[in-house]
Amino acid sequence: MIRSYKFLMRPTVNQQVALGEMVRDHCALYNGALQERRDAYRHVSKATVKYGHQSAQLKAIRAFDPERQGRWSFSSQQATLRRLDKAFAAFFRRVDAGGAPGYPRFRGVNRFDTVDFPRDGDGCRWDSTPHDPVPRVRLQGVGHVKVNQHRTVIGKVRTVSVKREGRKWFVILTAEREPPEPLPVTGSAVGIDLGIASYLTDSHGVHVPNPGHARKSAVKLEAAQQALSRYPRCKAANRTANHQRAVEKVAVLHGRVRRQRLDHAHKTALRLVREHDFIAHEDLKIRNMMVAPAAKPDPDRLGEFLPNGASAKAGLNRRIAEAGWGVFLAVLRAKAESAGREVIAVDPRNTSRKCPVCGRTARENRPTQEKFHCVSCGHQAHADEVGAINVLRAGLVRRDADTA
Repeated sequence: MIRSYKFLMRPTVNQQVALGEMVRDHCALYNGALQERRDAYRHVSKATVKYGHQSAQLKAIRAFDPERQGRWSFSSQQATLRRLDKAFAAFFRRVDAGGAPGYPRFRGVNRFDTVDFPRDGDGCRWDSTPHDPVPRVRLQGVGHVKVNQHRTVIGKVRTVSVKREGRKWFVILTAEREPPEPLPVTGSAVGIDLGIASYLTDSHGVHVPNPGHARKSAVKLEAAQQALSRYPRCKAANRTANHQRAVEKVAVLHGRVRRQRLDHAHKTALRLVREHDFIAHEDLKIRNMMVAPAAKPDPDRLGEFLPNGASAKAGLNRRIAEAGWGVFLAVLRAKAESAGREVIAVDPRNTSRKCPVCGRTARENRPTQEKFHCVSCGHQAHADEVGAINVLRAGLVRRDADTA
């Protein structure tokens, strides 16, 4: 089982400068490799440059520029080139699938924040000073950096990554470990219906309120963004001190909301995993749910458009993004795997329109967002509770079919 750990680093002033230079040089390597691929394809021969060719050039690049590219780990530079290769592989996959390709772009220094070390001990070393009570990670070209290790790392560390978030630096470890002992069996099964008014509703009638972290920070965030909008857009190197402080203030507020959302997802998922052996949820296509409505040209007036509900849909999309369903489901699956629980995703269609008593499915069964009233048998309940019950039943049917 592979698990990741994220710890805050406490670099000295010189180490912080070295970390910034490391990220800058890896960004330059990424952009240089991208430029080489672009130039090769634009040539008359339309040559294709692969990872193997660019990796073979690293030795010469490091010898030519020992003060910059030669300072850092060879393996971490190979990982940066693999990162570009994966971006091109994803681009061609989307082209073949007929989607929006999204050609790989050049990265500015402020948009390139992670350096990967593929193997512990190759250019990096976790717990590099075991005799010291303060844990440290050694990075080639940087030194032994203090780490605020708030929990024990279980298993053998495989990879190490360094990530910059604002002015803070983090080390991310992936460790391989034996599967832990499963939690005691509870004999309980539950279905959950994700929503906006309520964060989720389960089949037992429990409603988890939506914390609305983004709405609580909306006033401060709006003021910070208005202050930032007074400055013209420019490169990070050309920003004044006040401009840079305005940028960082917006980033700090967004980061706080993101951490609050993640914390709430962890706590909610942990409660479900501890109390239930089987959890069924809707297989939501969140990206498709947030697609903006198409424009409606007015046939009577050239260049004019009819109302298409774009404003209301934008508000709904904002609430969906604020809820963070994708983050919650990813956390739920990871915790369920560690606890030996079973999680199944089911088709969400008509789960809140199907009567759990008589089985009648009709649009009229849900007259409002919260109310469910069956037009056949007269059963009344909260619409989210009905959806959660139907999700649980569909999940149990799917589980029985998979085990049969």
